[in-house]
Amino acid sequence: MPGIDECLLQAMVVPGARGAAIVDWTSGLALGAIGETPGGDVETTAAETAELARMAAEYPSFAPDATGPAGPGGPGNPEPGTGARGIKGLPVEDLIVTTRDGYHVIRFVETTFDSSVFLHLWLDRDTGNLALARLRMADIAERLVLG
Repeated sequence: MPGIDECLLQAMVVPGARGAAIVDWTSGLALGAIGETPGGDVETTAAETAELARMAAEYPSFAPDATGPAGPGGPGNPEPGTGARGIKGLPVEDLIVTTRDGYHVIRFVETTFDSSVFLHLWLDRDTGNLALARLRMADIAERLVLG
């Protein structure tokens, strides 16, 4: 089972990959990064993508099933205000942001602890394959082992 460094190397094999990172969306810190980053600063990019990931995973507008049919605090549901953390199976799988020169694919990683980690892949728009990137990121996220 691959760790952070191996997963990042696998992400860079995706056609058009410019850079990749594994980020903790609770703290906004990059756990690992490889290649280029938008703006040239890994930590700034990690913090900015973490904000986007938090919105998608915790806001009911993006993840309406986050509280489930039994309501907040019900069986298998988090307490109010805890968002997607604590739920088996995050309600959001991935996010795609399209810019004029690239694609940003953010794939959430389910972990045994609090599932607050995601993979961020930055693709060149001209040479990247968005469909392949989504499939590859799903595979990498599923096999990622954080120790």
